[in-house]
Amino acid sequence: MFKKILIANRGEIARRVIKTARRMGIQTVAVYSDADARAPFVLDADEAVHIGPSPAAQSYLIADKIIAACKATGAEAVHPGYGFLSERTSFAEQLKAEGIAFIGPPVNAIAAMGDKIESKKLAMEAGVNVVPGFVGEIEDTEHAVRISNEIGYPVMMKASAGGGGKGMRLAYSEQDVRENFESVKREGLNSFGDDRVFIEKFILNPRHIEIQILGDQHGNILYLNERECSIQRRHQKVVEEAPSPFVTPKMRKAMGEQCVALARAVGYYSAGTVELIVSGADPTGESFYFLEMNTRLQVEHPVTEAITGVDLVEQMIRVAYGEKLAMTQDDIGIDGWAIENRVYAEDPYRGFLPSTGRISRYKPPVKGWAGDIRGVDGIRVDDGVADGGEVSMFYDPMIAKLITWGQTRDEAADLQVAALDKFELEGLGHNIDFLSAIMQHPRFRSGELTTGFIAEEYPDGFSGAATSDDLLRVLAGIAGFAACANADRARQVDGQLGDPLDPPAEWNVRVGGASHHVDVSEDAVIVDGAPLDIGMEYTPGDRLIVAEIEGRELAVKMTKTRTGFRLTTRGASHDAICLPASIAPLAAHMIEKVPPDLSKYLLCPMPGLVTAIHVSAGDKVEAGQPLAVVEAMKMENILRAEKAGVVMTVHAAAGESLAVDAIILEME
Repeated sequence: MFKKILIANRGEIARRVIKTARRMGIQTVAVYSDADARAPFVLDADEAVHIGPSPAAQSYLIADKIIAACKATGAEAVHPGYGFLSERTSFAEQLKAEGIAFIGPPVNAIAAMGDKIESKKLAMEAGVNVVPGFVGEIEDTEHAVRISNEIGYPVMMKASAGGGGKGMRLAYSEQDVRENFESVKREGLNSFGDDRVFIEKFILNPRHIEIQILGDQHGNILYLNERECSIQRRHQKVVEEAPSPFVTPKMRKAMGEQCVALARAVGYYSAGTVELIVSGADPTGESFYFLEMNTRLQVEHPVTEAITGVDLVEQMIRVAYGEKLAMTQDDIGIDGWAIENRVYAEDPYRGFLPSTGRISRYKPPVKGWAGDIRGVDGIRVDDGVADGGEVSMFYDPMIAKLITWGQTRDEAADLQVAALDKFELEGLGHNIDFLSAIMQHPRFRSGELTTGFIAEEYPDGFSGAATSDDLLRVLAGIAGFAACANADRARQVDGQLGDPLDPPAEWNVRVGGASHHVDVSEDAVIVDGAPLDIGMEYTPGDRLIVAEIEGRELAVKMTKTRTGFRLTTRGASHDAICLPASIAPLAAHMIEKVPPDLSKYLLCPMPGLVTAIHVSAGDKVEAGQPLAVVEAMKMENILRAEKAGVVMTVHAAAGESLAVDAIILEME
């Protein structure tokens, strides 16, 4: 077996590979940029080599630096993780020329499947169902319009070398094609160095199903069941699960055998994933089509590991060393259900805008997964950050992956909700509330999923999961109890309230738009005249309370505010205003502060780079007209006019980096 391997990646996937390598007795080498100098994966590895500045194009994407690090440390093989150089044929060829093993598929398979246009042709030849579309190079916008009109709307425009949701636009009309075709080309060029685009029919009620493939260098190829990845936002996966609630045993076999045939056609070995689009409108489940093949380890691989018991990273290493698979297709079963949620640095309360910056507090529900790929009591966290770490503008905004396993789908989902309640993350915007809301959503629980789930269920954005009156009453009781404890602490501080004074026992707590009377005593907490069946401990300063409500556990994250607390649980955050009952009536006489009118400004909605300004001072604009383009996390965001008007002043220019809420232009 290899004695030392280098991981040509960063963050959570680097830590993931290190974990398995260590268990196998293999030494590891990490490579890191300036931004990652103090990152956890660098500390986890046995050795670490600095490879350049923060931008990936100057560090992680330079193959010569990776190879130099291999030579300097004596690494015999390279695991590329996902992204970066993982699907670049030239990198695999360079490694081969230097006698360094590539822990991945053969070069010809990467080349064949890495080009979305060529891969569709190969899939057709291998007998795999493909989506109707134009397979060939598109000359310009007019050519794209003609093709789209022939296929019939809606159509999907995709960068040929794209992935990870980048370089994709859905077009419902000719106008959409004209507005977005060039943007797709630019994203493809900026992210992958390839501006070719192809266009295909968009399948209605689509479900995103993918088949995990595993092969060795001796001709053995298996499929390890499917993953459902339908819940996406901007074509970026948010929730993944295995198995799929939609796929029947008959479908699974048909899909698996077609995907194995495709893999065999290109001489595939190592781990790989064939992505399929399935029409949810077809009750037979037979309308599935090839999308693409990812010739690498997928972000969502842990859910497959959880239901099969197969460590995919270990198998990749063994296959790269030349070993035969120690299992057959009959050995691959389905044990239980697994769900993965991606915790992103993006703020769902502000339209999912990217959020970069320092993490002031990071405390996941469990640390790591202690060697068991199903985690600790069914909870596993794959992460790449720590307290005081930074989510940089240079890389993907994913902070962690939360994976839960249970005997049933509902059990795995319930475990997700409980674990997300205990996931402490402060310092930047994140999507934990949103993930919890999805896990509780009736449509998710029913399994009626499509790739339009988020757009359809949250058309006006996200403002928190629905909260019952009973839960709000509980939160009022918790806030009242905590307010009483804080008042008691203040009484004991010398020179504050004085020893003779007792803390107020009766509180008026306003939460969720309603006021509750909370009476706190040594024996009970009474809310609105009725005792609350609650067991909890709270010391002023506690950030997480785990209470027992009528025999059930409820975890509540708590932050002190000027007028009370911010309470977060079950997918929503609530501001609880706590006033002693004796002075609460006076609050009605307070003058409400009116926020300033910012409607005449176009503000930068996120930290990002201005790539285009479409208007000048004096221009008349109409509602919906594109005004500027801001790039953040490698994605272009078109900023449009909210209403008609005239541009008075333009404050920003293309090429400028702006902070969130920076003024781009001002309207008259």
